[in-house]
Amino acid sequence: MENNELQELVTNISLESFKKPFKHKATFNKRLKTTGGRYILSSHNIEINPQQLEYYGIEALKDIIKHELCHYHLHIEGKGYQHRDKDFRALSKEVGAPRFCKPVKSYNERANYLYKCSSCNLEFKRIRKVNTVKYRCGRCGGKLKNIT
Repeated sequence: MENNELQELVTNISLESFKKPFKHKATFNKRLKTTGGRYILSSHNIEINPQQLEYYGIEALKDIIKHELCHYHLHIEGKGYQHRDKDFRALSKEVGAPRFCKPVKSYNERANYLYKCSSCNLEFKRIRKVNTVKYRCGRCGGKLKNIT
């Protein structure tokens, strides 16, 4: 799917589900890794993670578009557009937009760092590095050792 096809799909979903036009740009952004899509407040544009389409298909893409359109239409109308706002929750329920999308990669696939406690030998993975001087084991308070 190309950006012009995505633009057409977003416009159609906006008219069908929200009965309002989408007047801005919708594009794929391959740099999005941990999110399905995003609504940009300053430009009112929507960016979609193309991996969601590859992994989960067109239905998952439509759900993500509905979710981002909830942010879009509520922000344009000056209502609560954030996830925690009552307006956002009500509109997402009304149009059938999910609050979250499925992750492309699991936590274990994304985790690059393996740590081990020197006292209780507990091993755990992390996506980001941990400062082993500052942080200790959560179970016993022992020193952490970086394995990888």
